[in-house]
Amino acid sequence: MSQTEINAPNLWRLETPGAAGWSRSARPDAAKKYFMVSADGHANEPATLWLDRMDKKYHERLPRVVTDKDGVQWRYCEGYRPDRLRLSTLEGEDMARNKAGADPLGRLADHDRDGIDVELIFPNKGLAMWATPDPQFAMAQCRVWNDWAWEQFGTHQDRMIPAGSIATGDLEGSIAEVQRLAKLGFKCLTLPCKPIWGGHESSHVNYNLPHFDPLWAAIADASLPITFHVSTGRDPRAARGNGGAVVNYVSHSLSPTIEPVANLCASGVLERFRTLRFATIEAGIGWVPWLLDAMDEAYKKHHFWVRPKLQGLPSDYYRAHGFSSFQEDRAGLALAEQYGLDANFMWANDYPHHEGTWPHSAEAIERTMGQLSDGARARVLGLNCARFLGIDVPPRYRAN
Repeated sequence: MSQTEINAPNLWRLETPGAAGWSRSARPDAAKKYFMVSADGHANEPATLWLDRMDKKYHERLPRVVTDKDGVQWRYCEGYRPDRLRLSTLEGEDMARNKAGADPLGRLADHDRDGIDVELIFPNKGLAMWATPDPQFAMAQCRVWNDWAWEQFGTHQDRMIPAGSIATGDLEGSIAEVQRLAKLGFKCLTLPCKPIWGGHESSHVNYNLPHFDPLWAAIADASLPITFHVSTGRDPRAARGNGGAVVNYVSHSLSPTIEPVANLCASGVLERFRTLRFATIEAGIGWVPWLLDAMDEAYKKHHFWVRPKLQGLPSDYYRAHGFSSFQEDRAGLALAEQYGLDANFMWANDYPHHEGTWPHSAEAIERTMGQLSDGARARVLGLNCARFLGIDVPPRYRAN
């Protein structure tokens, strides 16, 4: 996308303290640029993708917009409360972000403009695929997205890597899909934060249970890393009315995304499947140091309740197997090196979402990463995600 007008509400995105004293730069035209891998970007799927490709028996259940007798439009989805559509008038960069990302070649041009060497791509409209209590319905939607994503990006995986989507509530279907995606050539998977859609329910199986061991075995055999993206597993909208936009944004990143991390790190799964790699996506990183301390505290102080007894502390398993992505997170970055987590955190521009940093990622990086050492900055900006995905760092960056 060509240069776009920076409308007034986005002028703050240009603010930067600069990068004086940095030996490398996040600027796309810099002679010594960091290798930059965005750990979270989003496809811009056709609005009728699932309607066009799914069995007709599912058509009435797909997310849809309905106009009521008063002319008010409502968005319906099985797992969400009905949502009244409030159409906003977008201008300048906000409009550009809303339209960006549909065309692979256009994406590449946008990434070149932002200094991105490689991106990991997740669903956009498709984040609603898991919003159903019916795992088979969710799995059918995931297969459609996977086929489309491979058609769009499968031949561009040197720059754009789609994450194959799995509906883990359908265990047999998930195992079969993991094997299919591995044969196609997918390099990463994304799973819902909670296997069965909805709030806390003790009758729902979760990732801490041996029930999922056959799935972990299939994923380990395929050598594919797994991700847990925000807004999956339960309705991310915790509030309506006053302050709702802020409340929903901050709350949907925490509890639902903490769950799979604790489930994997405290249950022995990562002792049984030592090659698994997992990442939380778009949930920020400021909570990670707290979570590691909290898991260890519970493991030690509640020793009389803890089962199983692990070979290490829960935090050890996160450090050995876990990663987390963020866009701008001052608190998390301030603690990254202190907690030894600069090997686990992965930056992302969240293209083309409004909460992301595109097309001003360099400024955002300069605002938030000045306190990091050069080595930590390089790891967070790209080397960690390359290790997570198992991709090679281009030779021109190895000499830096």
